[in-house]
Amino acid sequence: MFEIMNESVAQKEKFRIAANKLLNHCFLLKKREDTKKDYMFVKQNFEMFVTYFELLGYDLKLNEDQGVIGIANQFGTGRVDLNKYNSIILLILRLLYIEKRKELATYSEEVTVLMEEIREKFAMLKIKSKPNLDKSMEKDFVKEFKKYNIIQNLDTDVNLADTRIVIYPSIIMAVTVENVNDYYEMTMQKLKEYAENKDIVSDNDEQ
Repeated sequence: MFEIMNESVAQKEKFRIAANKLLNHCFLLKKREDTKKDYMFVKQNFEMFVTYFELLGYDLKLNEDQGVIGIANQFGTGRVDLNKYNSIILLILRLLYIEKRKELATYSEEVTVLMEEIREKFAMLKIKSKPNLDKSMEKDFVKEFKKYNIIQNLDTDVNLADTRIVIYPSIIMAVTVENVNDYYEMTMQKLKEYAENKDIVSDNDEQ
């Protein structure tokens, strides 16, 4: 069942590294230097990885158009608990990603936004207890979503208005919606609900 057991030490090490990156970071990206080789290795040995992750209770997902490989727990466990503000920011990042990809008429590449754009989207919600992002929140969401290969900051100081944030296409795979337009409408509706209810946001959400 596990052909990898008959392979060389080097192949076994590649398998171990790729599998652990998926378990620890959720996504592998074809166009990220630190995950490109792992993405290609998993793609080339896809069925073997499918079998392995099924035993662990995960579905292995491959989207070649977006250049993303990810895992999703079959039983609804093993999910990431996000605080209420990071849940909102994740939706904002999704929204910005879709808007900018629509401008370019393609959904296969990462996009780059400015921290100021994220701040503006957040402020539009007019959440009474937190009308604006503060420095701590900005550092927190960047650290959180970098860990899961969803974003990457291109500038060291994430609190500057012109700090560039790359949003990877893995943000689309994080939520299963077949139609991009439906996805956009769903995101808009949820942000609208947050805005209308102001502070009525659960303490934890799921990625």
